Amino acid sequence: MRTKKNYVSSDGTSAIKSSFLSCEKDTETIIKKLFVDSYPYSNELKRLLLINTKDCLDDRTNSAYLDKINNTSIADLIDKEYIRLTPKFDLEENEEVKSYIRISFGNFTPNVGNEYYRDCILEIDILCHTDCWDLGNYRLRPYKIAGYIDGILNKSKLSGIGTLNFMTADEMNLSPDISGVCLMYSAIHGDDDSIPSEE
Repeated sequence: MRTKKNYVSSDGTSAIKSSFLSCEKDTETIIKKLFVDSYPYSNELKRLLLINTKDCLDDRTNSAYLDKINNTSIADLIDKEYIRLTPKFDLEENEEVKSYIRISFGNFTPNVGNEYYRDCILEIDILCHTDCWDLGNYRLRPYKIAGYIDGILNKSKLSGIGTLNFMTADEMNLSPDISGVCLMYSAIHGDDDSIPSEE
């Protein structure tokens, strides 16, 4: 059984610890895993998020598609809200049709084996305009995105949340125009959950 680490600030007092504090690091790790470390699958994910046409997976020589994929960074994906980290989901009246993923953590509970650790649920919502679901040949955009995400993340070791284990996936509907799939993974938070001293 692993022992609890003592975190000490520069003034000699113990730093505070909480499983909630590693969420930002875990989110960064998940995004990096999906959109950097998993090449070439990362480019397939970008293609499905950025190119909302039926031929996005079939037209491999379209220079406009390739430029958009190659020139869109993780920061761009977040700034342009292809990746969303907050529960707010407003669509402007004339907003470009997009596909989105939203990363969130919930259902934190004490770990049975070690009270210091907290189990949690990682949720990844995949939302697409219903007009953009059909990719031809029985392929559906949100399920293709889910396939890549699950293939990359399931059973993978990340940071504080340890190993991700697939739990369930359910279809979700936000409106007649926006619907998709919610992926859920069980995860365990670990001992890098601390707030460093401000000293």
